[in-house]
Amino acid sequence: MKNLKKILFVVALGLGMFATSCSSDDNEGETIIPLEGKYNLSKQGGIVNGQEVLVDAPQNASGCNRDYLDLRLSNAAVIGDYSGSNCALTETTGTYVRSHNDLTVTIGGASTTSDIMNLTNKELKLKDKATGVITVYTR
Repeated sequence: MKNLKKILFVVALGLGMFATSCSSDDNEGETIIPLEGKYNLSKQGGIVNGQEVLVDAPQNASGCNRDYLDLRLSNAAVIGDYSGSNCALTETTGTYVRSHNDLTVTIGGASTTSDIMNLTNKELKLKDKATGVITVYTR
């Protein structure tokens, strides 16, 4: 009888630990995919009449590589812009901070904060909190 009580106690304890470790609010909806990486600018748009409307990013110069956002482990943010007839690359460096599903990028003293709408191994989708502009980057 003592062994049965011990077994039931261990099973109950194990189930209790499992239930608390699987709580759905552990990360408050934050994705566990790493944010760091180089993302190519792909699409941009917004919400029109309740529908998400995205088009090819107009910032990408025709015939050039796509502009990019490089988020590094050191919290450096590098924006790459290809432009002109020779597709010259201009890189601008700043910093970024992630707080749950918010991403704040600071370049040259100007900061923008965006909601991370989607983050996968292949895509980063941001919605600017001030303007509502949606930007999609791909890896």
